[in-house]
Amino acid sequence: MEAVESLVRYFATSQPDEMARQLEGFESKEAAKVLDRLPTESGAAVLNRLNPAFASELLAWVTPAAAAGFLKHVPLKAASNVLLGADAKVRESVLAALPETRAGRLREQMAYAPETAGGIMIPRVLSLSIDLNVQEAITAVRKAPEESVYYLYVTDREGRLEGVLSMRKLLLAGPKEPVRDLLHREVVSVPVHMDREEVARIMDQKGFVALPVVDADGRLLGVVTHEEALDTVREEAFEDLQRMAGAGGDERALSPLGLVIRKRLPWLTLNLGTAFLGSAVVGLFEGVIAQMTALAVLMPVVSAVSGNTGVQALSVIIRGLAVREIAPGNRRRVLFKEALGGACNGAWVAIMAGLVAWAWFGRPGLGLVIGAAMILSMVAASLLGAAVPLVLRALGRDPAQSSSIFVTTLTDVIGFGSFLGLAGTLLDLTGEMSS
Repeated sequence: MEAVESLVRYFATSQPDEMARQLEGFESKEAAKVLDRLPTESGAAVLNRLNPAFASELLAWVTPAAAAGFLKHVPLKAASNVLLGADAKVRESVLAALPETRAGRLREQMAYAPETAGGIMIPRVLSLSIDLNVQEAITAVRKAPEESVYYLYVTDREGRLEGVLSMRKLLLAGPKEPVRDLLHREVVSVPVHMDREEVARIMDQKGFVALPVVDADGRLLGVVTHEEALDTVREEAFEDLQRMAGAGGDERALSPLGLVIRKRLPWLTLNLGTAFLGSAVVGLFEGVIAQMTALAVLMPVVSAVSGNTGVQALSVIIRGLAVREIAPGNRRRVLFKEALGGACNGAWVAIMAGLVAWAWFGRPGLGLVIGAAMILSMVAASLLGAAVPLVLRALGRDPAQSSSIFVTTLTDVIGFGSFLGLAGTLLDLTGEMSS
């Protein structure tokens, strides 16, 4: 038994990333037992690499003293994310077990939502007083911790951001020259409650290594680094991809079974309801299908192509919303472009599908029906793929949240309805229905 525990400790110390991945496959209670047996620093390294939602669950299964021991060695921002996801009673008991200074900093960090600039900022940042001279400023820079130096931000006595100081100017200026005379006062800063996606967009646009974060009074609170912005973009992209399919944005490949069920089941239930809606449309044309079984064979073709068309448009529009390519002024143009694209692509697909259906079943009218249905369904799918995320955004909801469920359902309804409706009308007129 001791040999096994020694091996686990060695694994946690030498491979904390892999250890975290393995623990995420356990139930939270079992994972907490393993974590509780690790040395404090090794446990902290593993905890820091866990999915924050899962790490929050673990806190309920370890003692507050053990949790506090781990969180003392976890970076402030990561520790605050873990505590934010924990039960309120657990959170307070852990904070009470932490040293007062550390607990105070965590409370300050937790005051900001994780999706905001405050939630992803690094609070420890060097700032120079505007009252210093050059020699005093250089001394302050030398004494500052290396990890707190990004740009040389200058603040007034109340901590309000006044400007940024060029290192070159600082080193070339005379030792007694006031810092205030060397300032570049046009500083790009972001408010503490700005959405983190917008912060990442500004950083990408400006090409800065770091962006200062200020409160409503302009006081410097911290910085968002380029690494944090990249992590934000990557995380948001993966979350949007998962939400489009109805999975949880914070779900991971090795997430516990309980989390998988909680995140997916509501949307699967909704999907079941929408699937029955598509079946109800097919049921309206049961008599038509009974007269020509070839229609049942070709229905999946219409569904698959129109569904894919809708998802293509959906993906492009969600990206456009994310990177601010789509604004209220150009939404009509976007919708028109998608409809025209659907019509052009639909015309080519219609010709191909019509020829195949004709050759397969020997019925020219059937080829005409599936061709016409393809054009109608692909135009509708393109429009829906563009419109659904735009409507969700207008309603203040996440445009990626299960958009694909709504789009595929609506395209199935329109695709089946147009195909079977045209079949019942045109094939009856051409006499192929009864032949």
